[in-house]
Amino acid sequence: MGKRIFDISATLVVLPILIPLFIIIGVLIKFDSSGPIFYRGVRAGWKGRVFSILKFRTMVQNAEQLGSATTALNDFRITNFGFFLRKYKLDELPQIINVLLGEMSIVGPRPEIIEYANKYKGEEKLILSMRPGITDYSSIKYSSLDELVGESDANRVFNEKILDQRTALRLKYVKEYTFLKDINIIILTFKAILYKMKNKSLKVKF
Repeated sequence: MGKRIFDISATLVVLPILIPLFIIIGVLIKFDSSGPIFYRGVRAGWKGRVFSILKFRTMVQNAEQLGSATTALNDFRITNFGFFLRKYKLDELPQIINVLLGEMSIVGPRPEIIEYANKYKGEEKLILSMRPGITDYSSIKYSSLDELVGESDANRVFNEKILDQRTALRLKYVKEYTFLKDINIIILTFKAILYKMKNKSLKVKF
């Protein structure tokens, strides 16, 4: 209950500040490429409930039919403005609406696509016992995921070298959750973004 109260309070404070930014980003997206402003991705949420995660669109229309679920380095599907939004995680901002609706939390295990969530086994299923979050350990560690998977065969690299580690970090968050750790994750998230602005990567061990 305390976590939910924090989410609602923080959202109500931040959302009015973000609305002007949302408008500016929306206009720039429409100028940059044809298609909707928002991307709605199907994800597995709290207790396994399916929901639509909101993001600013960073790819061309029908991008999912043009390539794999994993975004490669310099992926041809990403729009010019999309590269900027993804680099500084601005495409994730609309998820504050998911938080307000109770579908997500500010901090929590990142929501997985249905295909991967269905593969959770054993205690990994605990990941679905909490509301998914905008940020967590895995989103900080893999904030430059495209660089890690590279340009060729990104989906194979992701599945073989990253998926299990990312799942482990999400499980770690659920098992070790405290409010103070949530605050620390929020601080580290902003640090990771600031590092990216300097073309650096934040080195953190979890």
